[in-house]
Amino acid sequence: QVQLVESGGGLVQPGGSLRLSCAASGGIFSINVMGWYRQGPGKERELVAGITSGGSTNYGDSVKGRFTISRDRAKNTLYLEMNSLKPEDTAVYYCNAEGLHYRGSSYTNFRSWGQGTQVTVSS
Repeated sequence: QVQLVESGGGLVQPGGSLRLSCAASGGIFSINVMGWYRQGPGKERELVAGITSGGSTNYGDSVKGRFTISRDRAKNTLYLEMNSLKPEDTAVYYCNAEGLHYRGSSYTNFRSWGQGTQVTVSS
């Protein structure tokens, strides 16, 4: 079982910054894609940012220029640096990962989600 554990959420004032982390563990062979999603009050879950094993990144339009996704492949850890935060960034942020994990003497695909971390932007 691949587990993802997020950390770093909290309360921040508009214009402030936060850094989220997501640590992946549990018999991982390789991770192809990792990403951050968020779900605000009364909204559907949306992609915030993603990063491939090759380092290619993509961002949701609402966070471009303000958020930066990065990854430490050796530690299987994903980060999200969030700057110039706005009240509309308030949401539960979820980490997602897809790849291969060991299963007995072989390996198989996995897609896992973290439990989420709350980010609240308010004065």
